[in-house]
Amino acid sequence: MTAVTPVVPGDFEAPIDPAALARMASALFSALPGQVPGAQAPVNLAPPGSPLASPAGLGPSVPGTPIPQGQVPGTNLIPASPTPVLSLANRIPALAPHAPAGNGVPDNVFAPAPGYEPRFGGQALAVPPAHSGEPYYFLANGHPSPGGAPQPAGISDPLDGLAQLPFATPEPPRAVPTVPAAAQPVTTPSAEPRFYFVDAVVLPSGYTTPATPGARGDARDQHLGKQERHPAFDVHAVRRDFPILSERVNGHPLAWLDNAATTQKPRSVIERLSYFYEHENSNIHRAAHELAARATDAYEAAREKVRGFLNAPDVNEVIFVRGTTEAINLVAKSWGWQHIGEGDEIIVSHLEHHANIVPWQQLASAKGARLRVIPVDDNGQVLLDEYQKLLNDRTKLVSVTQVSNALGTVVPVKQIVELAHRAGAKALVDGAQSVSHMRVDVQDIGADFFVFSGHKIFGPTGIGALWGKREVLESMPPWQGGGNMIADVTFEKTVFQPLPNTFEAGTGNIADAVGLGAAIDYVQRLGMENIGRYEHELLVYGQDRLREIPDVRLIGTAPDKASVMSFVLAGYTTEEVGRALNKEGIAVRTGHHCAQPILRRFGVETTVRPSLAFYNTTEEIDRLVSVVRRLASSSR
Repeated sequence: MTAVTPVVPGDFEAPIDPAALARMASALFSALPGQVPGAQAPVNLAPPGSPLASPAGLGPSVPGTPIPQGQVPGTNLIPASPTPVLSLANRIPALAPHAPAGNGVPDNVFAPAPGYEPRFGGQALAVPPAHSGEPYYFLANGHPSPGGAPQPAGISDPLDGLAQLPFATPEPPRAVPTVPAAAQPVTTPSAEPRFYFVDAVVLPSGYTTPATPGARGDARDQHLGKQERHPAFDVHAVRRDFPILSERVNGHPLAWLDNAATTQKPRSVIERLSYFYEHENSNIHRAAHELAARATDAYEAAREKVRGFLNAPDVNEVIFVRGTTEAINLVAKSWGWQHIGEGDEIIVSHLEHHANIVPWQQLASAKGARLRVIPVDDNGQVLLDEYQKLLNDRTKLVSVTQVSNALGTVVPVKQIVELAHRAGAKALVDGAQSVSHMRVDVQDIGADFFVFSGHKIFGPTGIGALWGKREVLESMPPWQGGGNMIADVTFEKTVFQPLPNTFEAGTGNIADAVGLGAAIDYVQRLGMENIGRYEHELLVYGQDRLREIPDVRLIGTAPDKASVMSFVLAGYTTEEVGRALNKEGIAVRTGHHCAQPILRRFGVETTVRPSLAFYNTTEEIDRLVSVVRRLASSSR
């Protein structure tokens, strides 16, 4: 029989020394910032008043000692246990009213802690997405944390970095002065996200949290407006937004250098068009059903985006058309037929696209008017002195391009418009080639009309816009009749709708207008200044490389140019050069580019025209130059 040894009190040894455990707990909750490694971020938040809430405001039945809520913002978010335990607190507590903690900070605070819920995150709290450029510490590296501590090294996930930050040491309760009821601060939801560790926020108790200087990039905000803050330009990241740039042509990667003819479309535009046809497709304005409302909202939202993009003063001054050509014809057929008479004069420049020549020729021929031309110098720049000599009291209209599609010359349209107005003439600016390369401000330019095409600014084909001053547009008769532009019709009389419907007869190109709005959103996210700066560097690089080839002659060398590099190669037709480039997957335009008068001014009928956009690279230019150099060498 085996003897049983009795258990004597005091012989039992606990697996963990209670004294050591107490010391660890004391150290955990009394350590200064920076002394607590790996503090677990709160994951078991429950709304106050919830049956799931413990006295500490956290999930119930969680192992560990509840921590009383302190008086320092954020301490009411300390978890009851370092072990994440499932709770129903992930039901976006920010969406329901919350009782404030003892320090006046609601349990959901103004911090992104509820964003730990991966299905909703910042969207449920109206926190801007990461691409908005807001320099919050949890969206980008290199920005200050709530306590000013840097994110731990080696942490790639911002939430993991946040989880390792120490919590502040609780301070003794601070007396809050009593505020009379009438003087209690009124707290209303802000239109922009505010965070107690960044902004000066008035809490429900009346306490104002101190702001963190520079946490929102204040110095940069003073230099640039909020809409001007854009992420750094990364051409390789941009290229991934354009699916077609992954195409291969004749076994080579596509190099799209034909942007003056049309631009490629980012995925956001393609998906916006698809979404419209899948979820919103309807005719607009006149139906009482849901899809008509969605389509109308999308269409009119696109009009507002065009207005903002051009800095037009009134959204109703924006008329949707098929493109630049239709816009110019609209002005010629409506305003021109009403105001141009026999002996009157219309001025254009030598740089114009055929679309800004032919309608005025037709009008002048029909009315007995005269078309006059501003000459250019040997670099392709308009001669302002000669232009002033053309102006007189018979001048009724001056119509010029802002950027030449054949040479890339940037025309000083603001000066041209000002001189036209001094002579009592109206002015139209063709922005087809400018809108994708530079910021356009119609109020600054001062023209009476501004026109452009959507497909030249990374939008769909078949859509464009005419902007005109309200008083001028309202003086013009409709140029087409039909549905959508009438208020009342009898067999004796028709009453027309006000702007912009006056000039939008019939069912418009609704989906592509929405796509144009998406394209404008895209370029504005990149920033026109970023685009212009990058493209200028690319243009300088490309022209310098082409100049190195002895048999190449550049056509159009004005000092102020946009991204066009027209040239001819001795010993080859432009078609032969184009075919050789195409074999290498390089797309350029050859021919007269619908600008025969300006090419003939330089003694040529056609050119090879590589034209650049912000998704092109120096490597693509090197490929172009390599082919041209090889052709030049073989011709000797």
